Amino acid sequence: MVNRSIYWNIISWIFGAIFFAIGAINTFWGNDTGFGIFIMLLSLIYFLPANPILRKRIGFSIPVVVKILLGIFILWAALGVGELFDKIDMMLHGLQ
Repeated sequence: MVNRSIYWNIISWIFGAIFFAIGAINTFWGNDTGFGIFIMLLSLIYFLPANPILRKRIGFSIPVVVKILLGIFILWAALGVGELFDKIDMMLHGLQ
């Protein structure tokens, strides 16, 4: 059971980092500053201290199903509506 928990924690951190990076790209490249900040704030629920803090403050934590649905929403919004690949291309051209 402990190994399973470790795997979920690692997966949660990875998705949190990916979604935070998507938010940072949307914040600093293109014209979606508000959307990027919103995505960065949503990504915070994937980092481990979020569940104990929520449980302590409001009495419950975010279920895994909600995290999965939120992850699907973030990916859909970033890839479809947010034009993430165009912004990554802008970012890479700006670094040269």
